[in-house]
Amino acid sequence: MGEDGESSKLNHSFLRDYVTEADVISTVEFNQTGDLLATGDKGGRVVIFRREPEVKAEEEELAEAGEYNVYSTFQSHEPDFDYLKSLEIEEKINKIRWLPQQNAAHFLLSTNDKTIKLWKVSERDRRPEGYNLKDEEGRLKDISTVTSLQVPVLKPTDLMVEVRPRRVFANGHTYHVNSISVNSDGETYLSADDLRINMWHLDITDRSFNIVDIKPVNMEDLTEVITAAEFHPHHCHLFIYSSSKGTLRLCDMRASALCDRHAKIFEEPEDPGNRSFFSEIISSVSDVKFSHSGRYLLTRDYLTVKVWDLNMEKGPVETYQVHEYLRSKLCSLYENDCIFDKFECVWNSTDSVIMTGAYNSFFRMFDRETGRGVTLEAWRESSKPRAVLRTRRVYTGGRRRRGDVGVDSLDFTKKILHMAWHPEENIIAIAATNNLYIFQDRVNSENPENQ
Repeated sequence: MGEDGESSKLNHSFLRDYVTEADVISTVEFNQTGDLLATGDKGGRVVIFRREPEVKAEEEELAEAGEYNVYSTFQSHEPDFDYLKSLEIEEKINKIRWLPQQNAAHFLLSTNDKTIKLWKVSERDRRPEGYNLKDEEGRLKDISTVTSLQVPVLKPTDLMVEVRPRRVFANGHTYHVNSISVNSDGETYLSADDLRINMWHLDITDRSFNIVDIKPVNMEDLTEVITAAEFHPHHCHLFIYSSSKGTLRLCDMRASALCDRHAKIFEEPEDPGNRSFFSEIISSVSDVKFSHSGRYLLTRDYLTVKVWDLNMEKGPVETYQVHEYLRSKLCSLYENDCIFDKFECVWNSTDSVIMTGAYNSFFRMFDRETGRGVTLEAWRESSKPRAVLRTRRVYTGGRRRRGDVGVDSLDFTKKILHMAWHPEENIIAIAATNNLYIFQDRVNSENPENQ
């Protein structure tokens, strides 16, 4: 009996930890109000969660925010094949971006490596009945049997969430799309691949305007690629893009239709003393985000997260070490390809706290006012209702505390790459492989440890 019980536990653990590649979450995004949260995965699916109305807990005096429950699930992209290049096109969702809400329906953009799609998400709780030329099953009637006319009426029915494709923006990119960003004008958006950035109008699918092209005449002269791009949150003519060399280029579309010449370039001078074989790899910017105010930029490279002031190009105004203890492990991280992982970074609603991911299911938060950082862990035990996230520490030397994790004990397969922060509240969404964790700040708590 003991062996059977142990075997049952092992089988349960295996099934719980078994993850198919298609189920791995590849992007997370809140809408502008934070009431909807969309995730995309490597299987081409998009899952939308909706926040339930706030309810008052019996044992609490203060109202608690409602939970996020599944609202709709749909297949956004399918596997495809490029016959001209003999290349498979994955269905993996690279990015999701919500459009500002104009009416009762919601709209979002989703993209894989090549094709961008615009989706309409709407609710229907009524259906028309009493057609003159159709029967109850929708089949056409024989006109000769129609002896009188009636006015169709709308009758209540069960709530249905409909998701329909409204636009398909294809054939705009030769290389893999890594970013999409909706403009503040609400009419256009940009999409970026490794060498080009295109600007699209949301109503026009058969053409786009190339606004950045860094492809050299001879591909052997290629020295850098575009890694991320984003529009300014308030000025529709400004956008930023980052490169694999660690530089940021701010472009102004008022100056030129083709923005190959940047308005500003942000880069940090390299310290010759720290130059190594891995320097260029770890300096590559994997993500760039404008602050909500539009004054600052947030960037993430392999080891650090940095804050830049748009008015100061010579270097970042703040630099936070995410996992400096991995610098001595770069050789092994290069061999297992972890050094090429692309971590995202996000601002909180007031731009006072920043967040980014790490390994071993850890993620970091940094308070910009105090400069203090905290390491938190997204794991199953912390997903229980009312569970408080505990702080973790990676042991790098000195006195070892209870619960510290050694650098050699870190699990590099459990990485937090994708995350999102609620636009108005202290609610965060963390994607950990195939799991989505949603955490909320405790009421009246100002300590990041309690996130």
